[in-house]
Amino acid sequence: MKAIICTRYGPPEVLQLVDVPKPAPHDNEVLIRIHATTCHFGDVRVRSANVPLWMQLPFRLYMGILKPKCKILGMELSGVVEAVGKAVRRFKIGDAVLAFAGFSLGAYAEYICLPEDAKDVRKGLVVLKPTAMSFAEAAAGLATGAVTALSMLRKADLRPGKKVLVYGASGSVGVYAVQLARHFGAEVTGVCSTGNLGMVRSLGAGKVLDYTKNELETCTETFDVVFDAVGKLPAVLARRLSAPSGQRLNVLKHVGPVGKMTTAELRFLAALVDEGELRTFIDREYPLDRMVEAHTYVQQGHKRGHVVITVSPVA
Repeated sequence: MKAIICTRYGPPEVLQLVDVPKPAPHDNEVLIRIHATTCHFGDVRVRSANVPLWMQLPFRLYMGILKPKCKILGMELSGVVEAVGKAVRRFKIGDAVLAFAGFSLGAYAEYICLPEDAKDVRKGLVVLKPTAMSFAEAAAGLATGAVTALSMLRKADLRPGKKVLVYGASGSVGVYAVQLARHFGAEVTGVCSTGNLGMVRSLGAGKVLDYTKNELETCTETFDVVFDAVGKLPAVLARRLSAPSGQRLNVLKHVGPVGKMTTAELRFLAALVDEGELRTFIDREYPLDRMVEAHTYVQQGHKRGHVVITVSPVA
């Protein structure tokens, strides 16, 4: 099968398209033919090992000291179950699914094997694809960005009347943070660049501030929750924007979905999609053999929503 491998940390050009053996499922696993995966900033960080200084040691101990232990990168995917192990009961051949690939990664390939019901989220999670989404849309952030936003917002005990500021509202986490905060009844203010103002409004933000025009610096309003979805909001500004008893949430201080991500959470998000309460926004799509271009674009830091990688065409 075709796969993208990363043999060392470095620029996008370290990614290579190669042929690797097709995996076979164990008794408790499903074999998924991947139709779509994504490239988001988390993938860029893994490929480049460009993480904050305080994360360098744990990152390299877990992911690999000088090069990735798992050569095939990719965190999220959608596709169709092609084979099942003899102990699998929840899925059947032909099921359309979306999945988190776990800490072994592996979504940058034509096929992947994942456990039907992992007890440890680090080994991956699989749920049925929302019927309202295409494979490209289903791959785009539900299993990473949406779960991260959900697990962080749950800490804030959102309810009608609370005021939430989402900084980086047009990114992989931000687009879901805006919609989920709105779903829980909060009054949402999004912060993004000029070109993304309309998109963020369409996601449900009641107000949108343009950070390129210093509208955030001149804002006199305070918020019950200040959600930094990109890890770039200056701490001094975050404190000033917070109400006296407000909460400040920073995506870089949130240890991803691990420990929070469950099959139930993914099903909850999928149900919101089918109810019309949650949608994604795809900026660009690339075929698998243009992964270097995708990583180059994403690491520039200006994408809107999600960048999808088409792996196998839908029949």
